[in-house]
Amino acid sequence: MKTSSSKKPLSLNKQVLPGIVWIAADLHLGPDNPATIQDFRAFLDKAQAHADALILCGDIFNAWIGDDQTARPAAWLNEVSQALRQYGEHRRLYLMRGNRDFLLGQAYARHVHATLLPDQILLDTSAGCILLSHGDEYCLDDPAYQRFRRWVRKPWLQALYLACPLSLRQRIADTARARSRQGNRYKADSIMDVSPNAIEHAAATHSIVALVHGHTHRPARHAIAGQPGTQRWVLPDWDHPNSHAARGGYISIDGTRVCLHQWGQADLCQTMTTASEQPA
Repeated sequence: MKTSSSKKPLSLNKQVLPGIVWIAADLHLGPDNPATIQDFRAFLDKAQAHADALILCGDIFNAWIGDDQTARPAAWLNEVSQALRQYGEHRRLYLMRGNRDFLLGQAYARHVHATLLPDQILLDTSAGCILLSHGDEYCLDDPAYQRFRRWVRKPWLQALYLACPLSLRQRIADTARARSRQGNRYKADSIMDVSPNAIEHAAATHSIVALVHGHTHRPARHAIAGQPGTQRWVLPDWDHPNSHAARGGYISIDGTRVCLHQWGQADLCQTMTTASEQPA
């Protein structure tokens, strides 16, 4: 089940999302974090009760080696998929690829009754137009990562990888993650954050009230230079180690109110204005 991560012009990618929308990212679900999986299942139950739509915008999984692994899924993946299917049967569910699960494809989206979104999309919400992405494409101060990102999204390379046995794909993914962790130890924090110029350009290109992304694991709300009234909201990553309190959260859009919710912290909320109401 092969997939590629082609990108359409942003002007063609617009999703109308009325009602209450929740957005989460960087869950990094996998066999080594069962407590985080339990947190996620509880989150899905809460979302089903309170949200009209849920978007998981990348790095849902710690690694994704192909949609065909669902044919004979590991126990942890079967648990996650069943929980997503249950949510998708009752509410609108959207999935987006990240840097760890860029091979996520249409087959898995159908498997869990979800819609697979492109790498960037404009959301037409009750709070206004919001630009959403995983966020790694904005990390332009890390040229080595951007070269890697371009390579692994080449359709022919993905086809070669997906033609390998699952066991070999898993070994390749494990090796790549180990090398990435090792390389990141020597990079300055600023290099692994988004580039201000990239953010300013993205915000200036579209008439938006907010830009929302994950990837950096630095949850916050930021003003965007040169774009009065437009905010950048960063999603938290998820983790529940045995010896520490759980980490995680999401962004909610309810009416004109946007809130950043983090486990164990006070909510950060703002009432948004439409682009036409923002100062010139």
